[in-house]
Amino acid sequence: MKWTDITAIAEALYDKYPDVDPSTIRFTDLHNKIIELEEFDDDTTRGGEKVLEAVQQAWIDEAA
Repeated sequence: MKWTDITAIAEALYDKYPDVDPSTIRFTDLHNKIIELEEFDDDTTRGGEKVLEAVQQAWIDEAA
């Protein structure tokens, strides 16, 4: 899974953290949760604000 796999990341986060409200998560925490996913295999230093915003919104949509 790469940073560009927004939907797949959001689905994995939803499955792994069902009790987390994605609308309240800080970007630093979100970044850490993403790079800790087993399927994640990309440069951990990447994943800027725009990508994190997209993942957060996709996770919110998945949780709805």
